[in-house]
Amino acid sequence: MKFETLRWNRGSLELLDQRLLPKNIVYLNLKSADEVAKAIREMAVRGAPAIGCAAAFGIAVEASRLKHLEKTAFHAALLDAFKILAESRPTAVNLFWALEMMKSAIDFEKDPGSIALDLSEKAGAIFKEDIEANLEMGRHGASLIPEKCSILTYCNAGALATAGHGTALGVIRSAHRQGKAISVHACETRPLLQGARLTAWELAMEKIPATLICDNMAGYLMNKGEIDMVIVGADRVAANGDTANKIGTYTMAVLAKRHAIPFVVACPVSTIDPHTPTGNEIPIEERAGSEVRGYGETDWAAEGIRIRNPAFDVTPAELVAALVTEKGVIQAPDEAKISALLAF
Repeated sequence: MKFETLRWNRGSLELLDQRLLPKNIVYLNLKSADEVAKAIREMAVRGAPAIGCAAAFGIAVEASRLKHLEKTAFHAALLDAFKILAESRPTAVNLFWALEMMKSAIDFEKDPGSIALDLSEKAGAIFKEDIEANLEMGRHGASLIPEKCSILTYCNAGALATAGHGTALGVIRSAHRQGKAISVHACETRPLLQGARLTAWELAMEKIPATLICDNMAGYLMNKGEIDMVIVGADRVAANGDTANKIGTYTMAVLAKRHAIPFVVACPVSTIDPHTPTGNEIPIEERAGSEVRGYGETDWAAEGIRIRNPAFDVTPAELVAALVTEKGVIQAPDEAKISALLAF
């Protein structure tokens, strides 16, 4: 890839500010857990795996910043950092998974400097493992794609949403690199246009044949026989296989079912939440109405109109043809199959 979504630089986290893409490539230099939490909350970084990596580095940043403190003050401040980051966004389970991984790396018997070093190494390991998982996911998922295939994808589940390579887009990228004749229809993904701004940018950079469409064009193209497969990412997968992803994903799954088109979800095992029984228990983030009212400096909504802005929806497992992870592919995922995968 010609860019890095996140990078660690001597005690600070550098994040590619995705709010400014594709026009401007700007890196934020974040030096505290507060700053990292704000970047997550305001979607300078987004995508479940990338949020998890950012949170892990956020803890490492805070530990490095506070390592001069005496033990008691250091421990209290570090625990505050975990709380601040955990409250940044509610739906993507990788955030909470990564924070638990970071907690497991803390030996409170050690001095603050040693703990800071341990946390820096743990965050780096989480980052590296995410890239490796995405590459494995791409290899497994590419096996599902025929030699010639027109794929529809929704939102952005590429390198920008991860430590690198991507989940759904990583599967597409891997199939393309194998020489398969891939073409992609990228939905714009209202209201923040992650498909138009981010997925289209990645596809163009990779020189993968792609067409940008409005979200409400998907059904028309499916009905015309122009879509062979739908591949999306996920922010949380419940124990029974229900999947939370960017709002509008459920619509794509229903359309795919109607037209007998395989609907595939790609995500790392860290996105599967065995403690959430079904999609009904997945918390759905409601974001500011201003995101729907307009974009940037443009305001197109009528004054005084009530606005809803749920950021995610849930696709029932019965609509998912396959779940792709770094451990392999589950056809028609359900609770038993997911439990077996997690135990593997």
